[in-house]
Parts: sequence; C-alpha cells; structure tokens
Amino acid sequence: MQRSYKGRCQFNQTLLYMKKNQTIRAAAILFVLLPVAFSACVKDKCTRTHTYTYYEPVYKTKTEVRANIKSNAPREIENTGKLNIYGNYIFLNEIDKGIHVIDNSNPSSPRTIAFVDIPGNMDIAVKGNILYADLYTDLVAIDISNPSNVVVKKIIENQFPHRYWGGGFYGDNSKVVVDWIKKDTTVTARCDQDFWAIAEMDSGNFFLASSNAGSAGSSSSSSPIGVGGSMARFTIMNNRLYTVSYSDLDVYNITNVADPTHANRINIGWNIETIYPFKNKLFIGSMTGMYVYNVINPDAPVQAGQFQHVRTCDPVIADDTYAYVTLSSGNVCQGFTNELDVLKLNNITDPQLLKVYPLTNPKGLSKSGNYLFICDGAAGLKVFNAADVMNLQLIKTISGIDTYDVIAYNNTALVVAKDGLYQYDYSDINNIRQLSKITVNK
Repeated sequence: MQRSYKGRCQFNQTLLYMKKNQTIRAAAILFVLLPVAFSACVKDKCTRTHTYTYYEPVYKTKTEVRANIKSNAPREIENTGKLNIYGNYIFLNEIDKGIHVIDNSNPSSPRTIAFVDIPGNMDIAVKGNILYADLYTDLVAIDISNPSNVVVKKIIENQFPHRYWGGGFYGDNSKVVVDWIKKDTTVTARCDQDFWAIAEMDSGNFFLASSNAGSAGSSSSSSPIGVGGSMARFTIMNNRLYTVSYSDLDVYNITNVADPTHANRINIGWNIETIYPFKNKLFIGSMTGMYVYNVINPDAPVQAGQFQHVRTCDPVIADDTYAYVTLSSGNVCQGFTNELDVLKLNNITDPQLLKVYPLTNPKGLSKSGNYLFICDGAAGLKVFNAADVMNLQLIKTISGIDTYDVIAYNNTALVVAKDGLYQYDYSDINNIRQLSKITVNK
C-alpha cells in the first residue's frame, strides 16, 4: 500500500508539474501576443503628422517666355549666380530667372538698370554686342548694344539636354517653368503609411522639401570679349563659344556674333564643372580632375593633358606657367578636401602638382598680376601675393562675407557673395577698400 500510495503521489506531482508548466507556457505566450493583439486593435487609430514644403511650378508658353526676353524693369537681387563684365556694364545671373543689367560706370555707385527675364538661366558669356545665355535647354543670343533695350537675335533649341531635368518642361515642351510658388502643408497618415507618398500625391508630384529637417588676368576694358569668372560653364576664345555640360564640350562658331552655329560636340568624361580659356588652351575643371585642351583647330579641341585628384569641386584658372585649382567639399561634390593646388604647366601633357595650400571651403578664384584672389566660402575673400608660388603670402582676408566667385579686373575686384555683389579697390594692395555693395534681398 505504501508503494502504491507513493506511486500515486509521484504521478499526481508529475501531473501537477505538467499543468503548472503548461500554465507558465500559456502565460508566456499570452504575454508575447498581447502587444501584437493590442497593436492590431489600435492600428487603425494610430496616426502621425508631418509638416512639409512643396514648390508648385508657374508655367508660361514658349511664345510668352521668348517675347519677355527684353530689358524689363529692374528687380531685387535674390539669388546671385555667375557674372560677366563687359565695358561699363556688369551682367549678373539671377539663378534660374535671368540677368541683372548693372551700369558700373562708377564702381562706387553701381546702378541696376534692367532685368532680362530668361527662365532656367545659369550661364552667360559676351562677345562684341552679343550676350549668350542658356534658357534651360536652349541657347539664346541677345543684342546688348543698348543694355536698356536688349533684343533677341537667335535661339537654338535643345542644345543643353542635360538641363531637361532642371524643370523646364515637365513633360509638356510647349510650356516653360518661370517661377515656383512655395507652399506649406501638413499631412496626417496612419502609422503604417509612408507620409512622403501621401505628400507626393497631395502636392501633385511637385518638388518636395521637408521643413523638419575666372580670372581677369590682363584683360582690358576695350576687349571685345566679356570677362567671366572661374565658375563659368560658358567661355569665348577667338571666334568660338565653348560650353561644358556634365560630360560634353560644345563648340559654336560665332564669327557672325549674332548668328551662332553649333560646330562640334566632344565627350570629355563625367562631372564636368567649369571652363577657363588661356591663349590657345581650355582648362576644364571636373569633380575628379583638371583637363587641358588644345584649340589649334578651334572647331576640334584635343585633350593635351590631365591632372587627377580626389572627388571634389574644382574651378581652375591658369597663366603661362601655372594652373591654380581650388578643391572644395560640399553636398554636390561629396568630398572632404578643401585646398588650393598649384600645378606646373611647362609640360602641358603632364601637369605636375607643386604645392598644396589648405583652405576652409574655396570656390571661385582670380589672378591679377602677382595677386591671387580666392573666395574661401564663409571664411571670406583671401588675397595672396603669388610671386613665388611655392610660398604664397597672405596679404589680406576680407571676412564677414560668404563668397562664391571673384573677378579681379582693372584694379577692381568684383565678388559674388551670398548677401550681395561687392566691389573692392585693390590699386593699393596693402590698403584694399570696399567701393560698393549691391545687397541681396532674400
């Protein structure tokens, strides 16, 4: 009996253990599943909001846009771009909008006299009485004999196909985007929804943005060719207009300045940024290097040399012996290098790096005689004595301005900055003084 009782007791204990263990397992499973079940119950009620900004395009027909390429009333400068100097006039690009015409007869008191509406405009060049500009994908030749009353002479369509993504047409090539209207809105979405997809549908697939988050050298004012900066993608040499896209060098015959004709297109590579002319050579800057092209045959430039560097932004200027290349970091360039590279050009087929000078965030640069002017981003304008390229001497830093490009011309340095267009008199290099400022109104 004792043995039988003991056996029953062990059986009951085993059964109790099994039931207890099952209860624990069931409780554990319930503990794991409870949040899931709760989530399923409240899923439809869980929402979140996100505020964002989108830009709605304003359209005009091609006919309307072309009819408005004229000297309209002056307008405030809001977003400075590239510039070109011709005689007593400054032509300053308003990014994607057009060109400010500035009478600079008195650099101490420049006057904005007109605005030429050219949607999608980013680049300009001047020869004689003709200004060349891009209108998104088109090339426009404009007579500026009377800057107060400019006249379109010719438009060549579809010359810059890489600009199509810039917003000129959006699938309807009969219309052109002339402006953007900023709009703020708030999207409410379930927790399991992608609010960006809702925002895109809500805004009509417009542009979305989260709100939570060269050198002037020895050029003179009598030159028939305007002086452009080192950030230019348009340049003129002899009777040719040369332009660079992200991969190509295009050649236009401008022997008849009012009637440009496309002569050639040459593939260079990728990530091309700037072009600078010197004598019979073109110096082309890219994100990964500098290219030198001979233009002995002006319609068929031939690569003569190349210098490779790390991936970074790369404007370049040159003189008889050296090339000066600024490398800068940034979102577009995706690099981390900020410096000035000085290259020896005696052997044009193989430029040699001579010296590297660290800088803050250099962009445009210009050289006048032995003086080198560098726009060092938020660190201001830096002026160096470059008589000895192996030992550049800093003469002056003009701080307090976020600089983009500079043209040193006839003892006057024109500086494009985020907050305006500055002019400085450097006739006394040890006493550089500000002459004027045209303020950007943002």
